[in-house]
Amino acid sequence: MLTGTAPKDAPTVIPYFRPSINESDIARVAECLRNGWLTSGSRVALLESTFAEMAGVKHAIAINSCTAGILLGLIALGVGPGDEVILPSLSFVAAANCAIQLGATPVFCDVSPETLSCSAATIEPHISASTKALVVMQYAGAPIGIAEICALAKRHGIAVLEDAALSVGMHDRGSWAGVHSDGAAYSFYATKNVTSAEGGIFVTQRDDVAQRVRSHALHGLSRDAWNRHQTTRPWQYDVETIGHKANLADPLAALVLSQLGRLEEFQARRDRLARLYNQLFERVDGIEPVSPALGPADRHSWCFYAVRIDPERTGYTRDDAIEYLRARGIGTSVHYIPTHRFSAYAAFAGTDVPVTDSAFPKLLSLPLFPDMSAAQAEYVALTLKKTTAAGRLAGKRVRI
Repeated sequence: MLTGTAPKDAPTVIPYFRPSINESDIARVAECLRNGWLTSGSRVALLESTFAEMAGVKHAIAINSCTAGILLGLIALGVGPGDEVILPSLSFVAAANCAIQLGATPVFCDVSPETLSCSAATIEPHISASTKALVVMQYAGAPIGIAEICALAKRHGIAVLEDAALSVGMHDRGSWAGVHSDGAAYSFYATKNVTSAEGGIFVTQRDDVAQRVRSHALHGLSRDAWNRHQTTRPWQYDVETIGHKANLADPLAALVLSQLGRLEEFQARRDRLARLYNQLFERVDGIEPVSPALGPADRHSWCFYAVRIDPERTGYTRDDAIEYLRARGIGTSVHYIPTHRFSAYAAFAGTDVPVTDSAFPKLLSLPLFPDMSAAQAEYVALTLKKTTAAGRLAGKRVRI
């Protein structure tokens, strides 16, 4: 039996994630706090133009979460009661929640065994006369061949929205999310590749979609406060549609603007850590990194690093590994609990997604963040490999 007691020489706790905040980030936020304008203003405007240029898109609208971006994107694409929205169950629940909140029905598709993302092949069997849109996600930030998915959608006359929560820094054949689809919602949440603590940004090439998202993001007002106060009549505005409240505040925009200036540095560190993990898990029977092959113009964002734990080959379960690593000062996560397994989605419990159902009990996300050292990654990998050796020595599945 393996013991859950941490060794006396265990190193300092390695969290699952720690944001990289430097003095420049702090100074940019402090400057914004001192200038007297705290809601959406000049920093938000600069973030939108900067991100649009980096992503190679026509429009970028800063918002208070990726979830808000998905909701507003679906609204802008005309999704409503009676419509179906195809999306993977192996994803965070946000997109499915948004579809239901608009009166639409989520239709869960399976994922590719190699990428754990949906693909044209996994989506097509679910397209019906009621399908209005697809919401696709890049698992862990790996490119998914969005051009093929968009081509499939175009043939059927349906829209494609990317849940790009994990995809800041990703290149799919040289393109960022949102270049080829009808729109993409990015996340700046605390665990993402760049952060504003809470927040996100919606991007699109379509003028009509951008106009609807921007209007709905601030109650349907014709002008936001920043634009109104550049005129002689700041109190005048119209309410053009029944909108929502989803704008981003300037101090948060200031933080993520500073972080975007370090994106390539962050990405290089993530790439190195992911390569090191891949090397450390080479030929380790029963621990399989989720590391799909990349083309010459592809780049994985490595928003997280997941492995599959095969209990028949390692001698222990994924949940055992979580507790064993936790006892040794190592934080972990799981991406994701499939949406159709939640109690709020009991009506979808019989969803036929065999790859998703097979993958979920094995998936374990290991620490990976820009300020993580190679020595910390080696300790994580060595500790996980030790559980495998002990499990095999026991000759049976172990409980930790």
